[in-house]
Amino acid sequence: MRVAKVINNNVISVIQEDGAELVVMGRGIAFKKKPGDEVDENRIEKVFALKNQQTTANFKMLLREVPMELVVIVEDIIQFAKQQLGKQLNENIYVSLTDHINFAIERQQKGMEIKNVMLWEIKQLYKEEFQIGMRTVEKIKQKLGIELPEDEAAFIAIHLITAEMNEEVSTTMNITKFMQNIINIVKYHYKTEFDEESLSYFRFITHLKFFAQRVFKGKHYDNNYEALYMMIKEKHQEAAACTEKIKRFVEKEYGHELTSEEMLYLTVHIERIVSR
Repeated sequence: MRVAKVINNNVISVIQEDGAELVVMGRGIAFKKKPGDEVDENRIEKVFALKNQQTTANFKMLLREVPMELVVIVEDIIQFAKQQLGKQLNENIYVSLTDHINFAIERQQKGMEIKNVMLWEIKQLYKEEFQIGMRTVEKIKQKLGIELPEDEAAFIAIHLITAEMNEEVSTTMNITKFMQNIINIVKYHYKTEFDEESLSYFRFITHLKFFAQRVFKGKHYDNNYEALYMMIKEKHQEAAACTEKIKRFVEKEYGHELTSEEMLYLTVHIERIVSR
């Protein structure tokens, strides 16, 4: 393995035989090295194999500024998140999350604290991602001696959700607001709270997440489930009435007309969470 480019004293890039570029990190791995020199493999601590060329370029630029200790923490958290969530994450998270946390630490050291206006919603709707955010905050405190507020745990959760859904951060924020509005409609309709630890609630939240994505992308389910929806509507009249409220809200606020299949699934999910 030979050095292709020296990024800083602790980071180099290498080119594999198949032409793929690797970003290799290790303390002092680039000391007195130049392109073409043999890599001291005993110094390798982390290897990043990013597939997207632009993401790789952005990541290399970022590594010039970010302390190696923080990069290690973020990479460990990303690997943990993949295992914990059981999902693939868009590789751009290596750039976005590293950059965000580095900036958050800089702000904290300058006494500039930014509140997360969606902290409550994120804690409610994305429990797993928020817990990973809290784990990250705790790890930063242990390793770097810097204490970040739980608002930052929520911001970290947003980056994880964005990478899960392969969306932009702004879209993730809009989806979160959308989901909370729908949940509020159901709560106010039934004048009740839900068991947020139940399987039915988890399924409802998962459905809302993908429903919201379709709304923001202007996509629809098929509209050939009218007969089945009418049967469900007759059987679960109160849940169907709640779905009608959601339909009017989504059409008014987002200009998205619900199909019979979308209303069918919403009615079934609503019936499940209120009957348990």
